[in-house]
Amino acid sequence: MRSPLAAALRTDRHAPGFDITLPAGGVAPIFVDPSDLPGVRRAAADLAADIGRVTGTDARLLTDPQSLADRVILIGSLGNSPAIDRLVAAGKLSVHDIAGKWETFVVQTIADPMPGVGEALVIVGSDKRGTIYGVYEVSRMIGVSPWYWWADVPVARQSRLRIASGRYVQEPPAVKYRGIFLNDEAPCLSGWTTEKFGGMNSKFYGRLFELLLRLRANYLWPAMWNNAFAVDDPANARLAEDYGIVMGTSHHEPMMRAHKEWTDNRQHYGNAEWNYATNRPAVQKFFAEGIERNAHNELIVTIGMRGDGDVALESTGSLQSDVKLLEEIITDQRRIITEGMGRPAERVPQVWVLFTEVYKYYDAGLKLPDDVTLMFADDNVGNLRRLPLPSERGRPGGFGIYFHMDMHGGPFSYQWINANPLPKIWEQMNLANQYGANEIWIANVGDLKPLELPIEFFLAMAWRPSDVGKDKIAGWTRDWAERQFGSEHAAEIAFLAARYAKYNAWRKPEQLKPETYSLENYREAERVCDAWSALERRADAVNAALRPDQQDAFYQLVLYPVRACSNLTQMYVAAARNARFANQARASTRAEADEVRRRFRRDHELRDQYNHTMAGGKWNHMMDQTHIGYFDWYPPQADVMPAVADLDLETATGFGVAVDGDARSWPNYYLPPALPVLDSISARPTYLEVFPRGAQPVAVTVTANRPWVVIREGNAFSASSRDRRYWIDIDWSRAPIGRADATVTVQGDEKIDVKLTAIRATPLQTKEARGAFGGLDGAFSIPATAYARASTVRGTRWEEIPDYGRVAGAMSPFPVDAASFTDPTASPCLEYDIFLPGAGKYDVALVTGPTLEVIPGRKLSVAVGLGDGVPVVKAVFTPEDSEAQDFLGSAHAANSANNARTMHFPVNADRAGRHVLKVAMIDPTLVLQTTIVSSGVHRPSFFGPPA
Repeated sequence: MRSPLAAALRTDRHAPGFDITLPAGGVAPIFVDPSDLPGVRRAAADLAADIGRVTGTDARLLTDPQSLADRVILIGSLGNSPAIDRLVAAGKLSVHDIAGKWETFVVQTIADPMPGVGEALVIVGSDKRGTIYGVYEVSRMIGVSPWYWWADVPVARQSRLRIASGRYVQEPPAVKYRGIFLNDEAPCLSGWTTEKFGGMNSKFYGRLFELLLRLRANYLWPAMWNNAFAVDDPANARLAEDYGIVMGTSHHEPMMRAHKEWTDNRQHYGNAEWNYATNRPAVQKFFAEGIERNAHNELIVTIGMRGDGDVALESTGSLQSDVKLLEEIITDQRRIITEGMGRPAERVPQVWVLFTEVYKYYDAGLKLPDDVTLMFADDNVGNLRRLPLPSERGRPGGFGIYFHMDMHGGPFSYQWINANPLPKIWEQMNLANQYGANEIWIANVGDLKPLELPIEFFLAMAWRPSDVGKDKIAGWTRDWAERQFGSEHAAEIAFLAARYAKYNAWRKPEQLKPETYSLENYREAERVCDAWSALERRADAVNAALRPDQQDAFYQLVLYPVRACSNLTQMYVAAARNARFANQARASTRAEADEVRRRFRRDHELRDQYNHTMAGGKWNHMMDQTHIGYFDWYPPQADVMPAVADLDLETATGFGVAVDGDARSWPNYYLPPALPVLDSISARPTYLEVFPRGAQPVAVTVTANRPWVVIREGNAFSASSRDRRYWIDIDWSRAPIGRADATVTVQGDEKIDVKLTAIRATPLQTKEARGAFGGLDGAFSIPATAYARASTVRGTRWEEIPDYGRVAGAMSPFPVDAASFTDPTASPCLEYDIFLPGAGKYDVALVTGPTLEVIPGRKLSVAVGLGDGVPVVKAVFTPEDSEAQDFLGSAHAANSANNARTMHFPVNADRAGRHVLKVAMIDPTLVLQTTIVSSGVHRPSFFGPPA
């Protein structure tokens, strides 16, 4: 987040300013009035300790205004610090631009602020949290990361600290309430807190509250799996109030009661049924107790009611009768709030969370008081389900978003590692902000670790979205890396952190299978493994270059997820090779089985290093989450190694051949092998692999019967060095124009002939294809950002979202709340130059983001056309397909797992040659990642053909 102090910190004395480190030695003391709020006094003490972390000398904390030093750091909140209020009254401190505002602060240097003080650095907030945020902003600027304890980020020592003279103002946040939800906390967070704190008690929550405030959060849904915040430790709620954390409860725990409080004590409440229709007085009593014990605390009360244990409300017989019951529940809850809090319910913040099935009650017309915040939940995988309509905006309670970075539930669970790339978070939460859902943002963050980076980004975006615009995400990530590790390696660390999350979002690690990435088509699995291996090498290089005191932080924030996810992906691909090689009777089948076993062991070694070795075992249990071998939506009880096959090699002899694009092998298959067609426009090589089928190595020669075929030997994509790959390419300067056939012969103890076809373009075809996508044979991809021309209509245009999804950048219409278009020939359009080998029918597949129907009735339409032909308009949410595409529909799980949706458009080319492919906007919020053009037989793969 942008800091008003970003340019104010000096580590020299060349510019005038306030010296935190004194010229004669020591550091300036800190004064905070003893009558100020507890949270402010506590934050002041943290700043005193932070100055010590940076300089080696803690600042003294003063509370007597009569015994101040010549230079002092003065901290206080308006209306609660007499010293601050006197400065304001004397005209020495201006607060005109923060007074009465929410969570704002001023940091100002003042000469001669009071008798006996020559200079003061004043940190003043409009309210409690404004002051606290100002204090922690100074801590952050002098070099103390919010993650100094939670991620063991070391603090670099400085001998001189100066704040340049001036006045620095922080405006109010864009989102009023910004927080996290600790959820799905077993076995990791629960195991860790039990070992380190004795449970989720005030010792644990004190650490958490400090972190939240350092990140400028203000709101928390506490852990709720077998936990009850207010009961597990009675000091928890008091501590939250002292710190300044606004407490709430999760979407299914109304009226400040944990569900565990019901399950543990249901026998004391009427007939023990969590059913308002059959046990109303007892449930009302349960509600009232939650409100009464929080009467003096700052909170947001979750209202409404779901079923017993995060399930749907038990129906009363019809949707309309259920709506009526919920309206009665909410009316009764607001009466209880008024009575228990001693003030009208309209003056107590409340939220109704539309989670899973709760949407249907709102859609059916449930009447909600306007002062209640209406919170839209996403689809559990980071895709928003609903945004406010223009007709709904303006209600006093506003709208909020419940966002997931972790999930235990449908469509699938993902609880192990960070798979939340920042551009995707930005794209969805930017919709929330632009459409007016900015009263409350809360993110389900699971165990909190290892989601440090997306948590901080989410909260930074909630504070000031303009600081983290789509074109600023990379810079923000670099700044984040510099705050943790210094400037020398910041750019590389930012790249690593962004890239591993991007790769994980291709397919969340828990959803990986041996068959996820294609072995036979486009070298897809190989390219994925190469990408992970390259990332791992770069991470290892950074680790080797860091100071020893930085390596624990680097391991947990970057190195562990890179190594562990690289290892996991390559284990599954090895399992795929093992199965494929067994079918091909490769002797290396056994080597692949060994590779799977090795990487399975490696996963646990990396886990144990995180739990037991890193930081001296400080984070033991934080990596206990199982993540290998999912067979249903929920995690397996224990990690399950992928199945492996073995072969009887005792009597096997000879060699085999496998070819690019085919899962079969030769000899013994009845049809002859053929390589993919090569063409001079695409100019890509192909390959075949030769391997022993017995225990002994084999000697073969690979030759071609045409002089324009080029062959070179290399390593096969195999765990065995005895498997060899032979690259097949064409010397296009020698090949004949047009289509020509050749034979590649593998000669050993027997002979295998492999057919090869090459197509050399004519001079006219070569000219027409120059600068265009496509070729003379096969499918091709077009990156969304590779457009040749783009049009703007009525101020709406396609813009790039850098680093989104599968590609270097995606395209989406902006502004995101623009009106829809009805005529695709007069709408914002992207034009791509393509070359097609012939006339006829083609399939154009748009690979988009998995965006949902965020505005009811808007179908998420887009149009595709070829040249001046009539564009084809297609919609995602049609009457026929809406149920399948929507939350938990038959297509939703695949779309969300792949972080992509594919839309198919038929187009007709009237001739061979160069064409203009047009993608025209109809509705906003659609995100285009890539386009695949094909005809004829489709070669299945995860990503499709390369560009």
